[in-house]
Amino acid sequence: MNHNVQSSARVGVFVDSNNIRMNGGYGMRYDVLREYAVRDGSELVRCNAYLSFDRVRAEEDDMYRRGQANYTDNLRDFGYKVIQKKVRRYDNGDDRTVTKADLDVEITVDLLRQSKNLDRVILATGNGDFVHLVRALQDEGKRVEVLGFDNVSGDLRRECDQFVSGFLIPNLLPFRDREKGADEEEWGELGSRVRGVCYSHTGRGYGFIRYMKKISQKCWSTNTRDEESPYGSAFVHDSSLPEGIDARRLPSRSTVFEFDLASGEDPEDTWQAHNVTVAAR
Repeated sequence: MNHNVQSSARVGVFVDSNNIRMNGGYGMRYDVLREYAVRDGSELVRCNAYLSFDRVRAEEDDMYRRGQANYTDNLRDFGYKVIQKKVRRYDNGDDRTVTKADLDVEITVDLLRQSKNLDRVILATGNGDFVHLVRALQDEGKRVEVLGFDNVSGDLRRECDQFVSGFLIPNLLPFRDREKGADEEEWGELGSRVRGVCYSHTGRGYGFIRYMKKISQKCWSTNTRDEESPYGSAFVHDSSLPEGIDARRLPSRSTVFEFDLASGEDPEDTWQAHNVTVAAR
């Protein structure tokens, strides 16, 4: 069977940038997100990023102003339409100023209007307020995929057609504990650092972590024994697990591990997870 047939589906990417940045996705690579969106050969029709802009702070803080300008310029270079909303300031009556820039309405209106020309929607957010929006899009026959990092609403996870943890997509989020130039091996190669979840544990002192080796049109195929599956499996001994992880609670899809891919004592052995840390839980 030929699995390389290009899809004729039309896809749109809508990023709640404020929510993503504040919930584990700071530094997310928007170019990689585009690559992930068209992994099956779909046509990318819409590509929107929604973020706030503090005009008062920009007037007082030149570094903030230049940083925001560079950030939005990069997004536009990647082909994103940038929708900015000015931060509003309120006096809470306690001699403190509260800032607010809620973009839920803008995202909802744009999605309801622009999704008419789409078959599939990727909504990058963890905000549970979008549950009803997801239902409305599905009622119109759209497939809705949600991508998020930390603090993703459980209702949103359950309502969408597919939830994907951004931590698990190769190269979408840089490793914060790695110096520039430290990643000499490509994600998924022996010696590289990757992220994954423990999908199997024997209860006898070891388990296995599944990780995505590469972005592929068969991202739904999690069977690591399938030659066309983009997923790999790494052996992990309980002694290698980070402090605070109770092996009796494994397997777990909610705990995301970061680790180095190392070879076993026998070249034919399954690769092993070394230097394991927790990325999210």
